[in-house]
Amino acid sequence: MLSFFKPLIAACALAAGVAHAAFPERPITIVVPYAPGGAADAVARVVATRLGAKLGGSVIVDNKAGASGTIGASYVAKAPADGYTMLYDATPYSINPHLFPKMPYAANALQPLSLVLLAPNVLIVKSDAPYKNVGELIAKAKAQPGKINFASGGSGTVQRLAAELMAQKLGLDMVHVPYKSGGPAITDVIAGQVDFMFGTVAATYPHVSGGKLRALAVSAPERSKRLPDVPTVAEAAIPGYEAYEWNGVFLPAGVPAPIATKLQQALQEVLKEDEVKQRLADLGAQPVGSTPADFAAFLKKEDAKWGEVVKKGNIKLD
Repeated sequence: MLSFFKPLIAACALAAGVAHAAFPERPITIVVPYAPGGAADAVARVVATRLGAKLGGSVIVDNKAGASGTIGASYVAKAPADGYTMLYDATPYSINPHLFPKMPYAANALQPLSLVLLAPNVLIVKSDAPYKNVGELIAKAKAQPGKINFASGGSGTVQRLAAELMAQKLGLDMVHVPYKSGGPAITDVIAGQVDFMFGTVAATYPHVSGGKLRALAVSAPERSKRLPDVPTVAEAAIPGYEAYEWNGVFLPAGVPAPIATKLQQALQEVLKEDEVKQRLADLGAQPVGSTPADFAAFLKKEDAKWGEVVKKGNIKLD
């Protein structure tokens, strides 16, 4: 009886292999869980264009913004596990589970595919601020507890948590001033309404190079190529400190391994292209491209780090 089914089983396996080899046979959608025009959206569109060219098909971007990225992530988590729906997410992915009392999707409903980029934040102050380096800012914060304030684009942003991480490591008492987005926050730093903030390289660099802001430190372990004279927080004040912005790609859990591998390998090739590397460099970001296992390990560390910061700081959503 078993011998009767062997040809049928072999035929089914062959058919599945052919189907996977033919992937994609229709457009792929990359869901960006943030509004159009932001840094993640901009990179996702570059990646989508080049990924489509690599795969010989069409890759489109669909913005499903809201609830700090959880609406779009939930949509992908519940999508068919066929490789035709992908999630392009960022640092809030690792922060949200510690801020929301209940997530709209299970933790294992998404599978990591690849880390796309890492980008530092920049600690900025008004150009004529009294502190010339991060050490002087920290000294004032220690001498005057509760007097130094810092801005962010919202309570759940990595910019806010980057400052909280610094405060917690040094035992500083500083006041958080949340804004609805990073743009107005930067404007008020320039105006001297708030003392400092951590901002993205892309958003702050024009103001730093234009003389409206002073960059005191970057949050990554290495200096930024766009700001080579600006020290890291780690070398200037807090050894071991790091707070990255990151972007990465996820799939609904259960996508067949041949399809996931094809997508991951194509994505790695895209991130090695000169055009893509230049686009990321313009944003102050470093292209990565990783295995799913390496991305999963990275996410585990991010989850632990930000979970501790949120809990210790008793941070709540606005």
